[in-house]
Amino acid sequence: MSAIEPVISVRDVGMTYSARDGSRNTVLRGCDFDIAPGEFVSIVGQSGGGKTTLLKIISGLLQNTEGEVLVRGRDVTEALRDIAMVFQSPTLLPWRNNLANVMLPMEFRKRATPEARAYARELLDLVGLGDKAKNYSYELSGGMQQRVSICRALVSHPEILLMDEPFGALDAMTRDSMNFELQRIWQETRRSVLFVTHSIPEAVWLADRVLVVGDRPGRIIADIRVDLPRPRAKETRYLDEFAELVAQVERLLGVEAGIS
Repeated sequence: MSAIEPVISVRDVGMTYSARDGSRNTVLRGCDFDIAPGEFVSIVGQSGGGKTTLLKIISGLLQNTEGEVLVRGRDVTEALRDIAMVFQSPTLLPWRNNLANVMLPMEFRKRATPEARAYARELLDLVGLGDKAKNYSYELSGGMQQRVSICRALVSHPEILLMDEPFGALDAMTRDSMNFELQRIWQETRRSVLFVTHSIPEAVWLADRVLVVGDRPGRIIADIRVDLPRPRAKETRYLDEFAELVAQVERLLGVEAGIS
């Protein structure tokens, strides 16, 4: 890592849950990594490896039982305002139109100013949905709904965007389209992104680095730099360098993992 101060520092983080019967379940252990400002980092690993738990710890939604998480040098002890999270489901409110859904975080913060509303419209324009501002979520495709949820995450100008398999429920063609859309949004906004996915090719194609999480208890077993030129095109996936990076992650996880 360079001399630039990391926006996220994860230091020897572990998470153990205590069950009602007194047993203890450790899902994370010894996780250690940094993320630089504006960096796009993917996390890939088997189901149940603690990837979502790790995102929730970084966001402040969960308290880790071991180690520490620092955001801009501050301990994460509660949910932070400069972090936004995008989940697999868009979770849009069906009784609010798309612009109103994007504005929801600003209303919670009592900052629903005309300037914030103008920025929400800019974000919808950015993702190609400027003409859908007054439509409702049930009038949109799954990919469009997820674009609205990304706008909602960005409207508060978060420094960090955490994404937990945001395209996992989409069909292959829509998912491919959303990969290009996310790359474009990231290049426009330059937020620091931590992106969880089960798709190794998706992880490699999107990221500057890929963190590989081993089997339970989850731990970082590799931190792989992706030195492929940007912006990345569809043809990038046919490069030998891309294929080798994908194969490297597959070997680390084991062919039997069945991740594609």
